[in-house]
Amino acid sequence: MTTEHTPQQTADLVRERMFANDRAARSLGMEVTETTPGKATVTMTVRQNMLNGHDICHGGLITTLADTAFAYACNSYNELTVASGFSMDLMAPGREGDVLTACAFEVSKAGRTGVYDCDITNQRNERIAVFRGRSYTLKGKPAVAA
Repeated sequence: MTTEHTPQQTADLVRERMFANDRAARSLGMEVTETTPGKATVTMTVRQNMLNGHDICHGGLITTLADTAFAYACNSYNELTVASGFSMDLMAPGREGDVLTACAFEVSKAGRTGVYDCDITNQRNERIAVFRGRSYTLKGKPAVAA
């Protein structure tokens, strides 16, 4: 016997179980603040140990934040989905103490592939970066155990 969940319950279950095992996100102090089917919001406060040689947030860490939001958005249906590629454009620096928010949302999902966009802003709602991810869903495999 299987238990049926609403799409929102499924997204919540995936968020909870993925985050419990997401050592990278937790070690960077990320919080998954929202998931809905095809959408996720993740925050991260820029700490001193995240600054590069120019005293701004390392671009790779901003990319990691966006990639994390992308992962939660594309796995929100509880179908194991991985990145097949992405592009990232950095537009403004993140500074120590900034709270960066990555909002990822589904643009297209057809068959086993998807496209997701992600806006990254700071606490003043200034755009820091934009990200576009391409996803690939592995057939018949759940993202988390139901």
